[in-house]
Amino acid sequence: MWGVIVNEKDWLLLATLNEEHNITKTAERLFISQPALSYRINKLEEEFNSKLFIRNRKGLYFTPQGEYLVQYAKRMMDELQGAKETIQSMDNEVKGTLKLGVSTTIGRYILPKMLRDFLNRYPDVDINVITGFSSEIEPALASSDVHIAIIRGKHHWMERKMLLKTEPLLIASDYKINIDELPRLNRIYYKTDSSLKDLINDWWVETFDTKSNITMAVDNLETCKEMVKMGLGYAILPGICLQNEKHLFVEPLLHTNGKQVERKTWVYSRNSSMQFAPVKAFFDFFQEYHINEGN
Repeated sequence: MWGVIVNEKDWLLLATLNEEHNITKTAERLFISQPALSYRINKLEEEFNSKLFIRNRKGLYFTPQGEYLVQYAKRMMDELQGAKETIQSMDNEVKGTLKLGVSTTIGRYILPKMLRDFLNRYPDVDINVITGFSSEIEPALASSDVHIAIIRGKHHWMERKMLLKTEPLLIASDYKINIDELPRLNRIYYKTDSSLKDLINDWWVETFDTKSNITMAVDNLETCKEMVKMGLGYAILPGICLQNEKHLFVEPLLHTNGKQVERKTWVYSRNSSMQFAPVKAFFDFFQEYHINEGN
């Protein structure tokens, strides 16, 4: 079959099982049959002479011994990936797998064009992308799960970083509104990361002495925008998602001193990752893109 645990396929099997807790889904992701996967699971327990897995109606879970083995597998996968990256960077060719962690909004509105342009220049690079709230992406960078993070808001990152974009926060509605009337108007609230939530809340407290009239709450920004289009209320949204919404009325959030309320998007990486040619190339590309786009 696959041989002993030092085989990379065993590490991947353990890591995938740890994510899915389900034999069927794990087999599908690894493109193997369920009997073959079950066989290998049994062989692993025989090999280590220990019970590694617990099976119940909810799925498959690891015993403490199994969890220890999963952590070992993850370390081995990281070390192998690191070795591959080091070897690939020795000849300075831009090739290999680049892992990106990206804010969901940036992943929707900016990343596709950037990736297209980057891959036109460096076709030998493979891209893995994960998206989520910025507060979820930063830990992935710190734990080396991604090479580069594109995240929004204030974060205390001490290694390589670059400002990618600054954008205003805007009040959006399907009709023209007076900002002074906001506390009396219906507001649509959406789930977002803490940095944006704090930025909006700070502006509101600075501007008004009463709470906003939230009449609807939705789970994401895009749904919120669609509700605004239907005239169900106003919302406070990042400018990036309103660039092509010409039929909506927008007003910038202004501090009491007249300055716009703005949000920054940053590109972060670990210093050590800059030795990997695709990481350095992508970071340099970001800087070029930043200048050309006039952000």
